[in-house]
Amino acid sequence: MGRHSLPDGLEPETTGAGTSSRRRTVLISTALVLAVAAGSVVALRSGLLPFSGPCGGDSVPLNVVASPDIAPAVEAMADKARKDAVRTDGKCLDVKVTSRVAYEVADSLGQRPARSEFQVWIPDSSLWVDQVGAERGTPLTAAGTIASSPIGLGAVPGAAKALALSERDFSWSELSRTATSGDELRLGMADPAHSATGLLALARINAANAKKAKDGDEADIRTASAAKLLYQRAADSDRQALSTLPHDSSGAQGNSRRNEALLLSEQAAHAHNTGDGNGPDLELFSPRDGGAQLDYPYTLVDDDQLTSAQTRAANRFMTLLGGVDGQRALRELGFRAGNGEPNDEITRAAGGRVPQPYAPGLDAPPASKELQALLGKWTSTVQSARMTTVVAASPSMAGQVPGLGRSRMELAKGSLLKAVESFTPDDEVGLWKFATLLDGTKDYVELSPTTRLGERGEGGETHRDELTAALNSLAPVPAGADGLYDTTLAAYEQATKRYVNGKLNTVVIITDGTDDDLGSIGLDQLVAELKKATDPARPVPLIALAIGPEADQAALDRMVAPTGGSAHLVSDPSQIHEVMLKAITKAGSAGPR
Repeated sequence: MGRHSLPDGLEPETTGAGTSSRRRTVLISTALVLAVAAGSVVALRSGLLPFSGPCGGDSVPLNVVASPDIAPAVEAMADKARKDAVRTDGKCLDVKVTSRVAYEVADSLGQRPARSEFQVWIPDSSLWVDQVGAERGTPLTAAGTIASSPIGLGAVPGAAKALALSERDFSWSELSRTATSGDELRLGMADPAHSATGLLALARINAANAKKAKDGDEADIRTASAAKLLYQRAADSDRQALSTLPHDSSGAQGNSRRNEALLLSEQAAHAHNTGDGNGPDLELFSPRDGGAQLDYPYTLVDDDQLTSAQTRAANRFMTLLGGVDGQRALRELGFRAGNGEPNDEITRAAGGRVPQPYAPGLDAPPASKELQALLGKWTSTVQSARMTTVVAASPSMAGQVPGLGRSRMELAKGSLLKAVESFTPDDEVGLWKFATLLDGTKDYVELSPTTRLGERGEGGETHRDELTAALNSLAPVPAGADGLYDTTLAAYEQATKRYVNGKLNTVVIITDGTDDDLGSIGLDQLVAELKKATDPARPVPLIALAIGPEADQAALDRMVAPTGGSAHLVSDPSQIHEVMLKAITKAGSAGPR
């Protein structure tokens, strides 16, 4: 949750195109690919694609848009085609190449009718082509794969040595656990919403968690936990992710805002190691359970609307990119051939071992719907939160939990402290406790206001420090009852009045019983008041966590229903933070905030 954390002086990369929150997925027909390839062969045999000789007549323009990493190689071949007077239909082939990040092009093409100014698109991954097709946007035809690059872990030498990465194999789940366990490894990545590298890497982490977890809920919680922490060190683009690495040989020592490692492609590591920039070279590693890869599909844009001359020009240029000179230009920039065949020279320059165990993956690539669901999980999990946590402090919270030897309150406090650790400085979290008559006639008291965890007080301490102290002070009151309904209404009304746009606003109630305050409003009146307070344009889902057998699940279900929230029975209070995370993730994906 929260905004990206980047080193000082970095500004978001601008590319001049608008963005959209929609993510689209569908499979590209193999038949279409074969048809285009066959058409190229027929054209070549019929002499429609002459390869050399002086140009005569007008040129045939071809506009190509390419991912920024591969655009220089594509531009080099376009320049060579002009220099060598390459012809198509007896006219000069005039290729203009524009560099644009793939997700922006996908957003543009996904809106139909879309007026495309280019005939060929070369994104870094076919997942963008799939997404355009999922929303029935501009028709696209993948005609072939011109390059590829596997995704792995690039680490500065100090981090690689500290974790002994060269001496052992590791899995994606181990990598995720290491990166989210304190400061053992400061791992960054590009935002999966904007980067195929980031999304495919997150998919591998998610797949590994699914294999390790006992069920789907546990896998979702593991992935969400990893996503929240990875987001804090994520950058808006692949290029900006590289700029978060240390700029000198210190390896980021003394600067906790700099990443020690990145999830990135082999080509990106190659570009970093062979470029003119400052900072140590990366060492490149591949998880033992396989990796994903970027596949750079050569894609015809709305080919039904292309003229015969444009189609033949597009096929002609694809032939050049697939030829000796084209593949050489791609190799010089660190790309593998389209079939993914390893190249020792590229691997060594990228900092990898030879032979490097890169592979497209032991499992089939994620299905389009899986990637869409994963992106939704990422978006809902990492958005900044504003959450008021309300904890029961009635005498029953002193009760021992069978088999654990600790009270409900002790376990609840420990779990909530874990939850606070996972929030970012931009998240707003507050704490109330409730029983009966804690503040005059009120059943509740605010222990810590709902404000930014990174906000500092007059003494220099952060709100996170204050909230941690407030959580540690929680203790059951020696006498009293459970004023659940009055407290819930008061907390909810405050949350709706202080609603913050752009954040996931929510109230979390943790209770171990039912409302037994004789002076309290009843359940029917509470539900009616909550309906009045609820505003669909400013949603505040109410999440109720019941941690004792005395809790009334049916009453809690009725209580949260008007707000679009959810109620959950937690048999082990030490797992409150996991159940709460799952509930927040579900609430965050319910709709725009």
